[in-house]
Amino acid sequence: MMDINHAPTLQEVELAFDAYEQALVGNDVVKLDELFWNNDATLRYGATENLVGYDAIRDFRSQRPAANLARTVTSRHVTTFGTDCAVANITFSKNGDTRIGRQTQTWVKFPDGWHVVAAHVSWMDVK
Repeated sequence: MMDINHAPTLQEVELAFDAYEQALVGNDVVKLDELFWNNDATLRYGATENLVGYDAIRDFRSQRPAANLARTVTSRHVTTFGTDCAVANITFSKNGDTRIGRQTQTWVKFPDGWHVVAAHVSWMDVK
């Protein structure tokens, strides 16, 4: 039987996610690059872009404006599957925007640590 939300694994993923969030709002491009899996199979589907491969994601990050990156995480759900795979989902808000932001990340533990192998960011209009 697979161990779901194994406490030490969950803690590792929570720490990796916290590092990602801090790097994102602080525009720490080097750290963000470290947290994504360096592979052509890595995906990041953003609000306005579909990025396939680590190089495309890295290039996007290097050209993204550093303004208006602050956000408030309004909900967070992390589930681990065994000791090497996890999914993190958040909702977030940004000042001046009435939409709800949503982010999903799939994390895998490699010999050098946890990396995002797939990510999706979208916006939902509030009705």
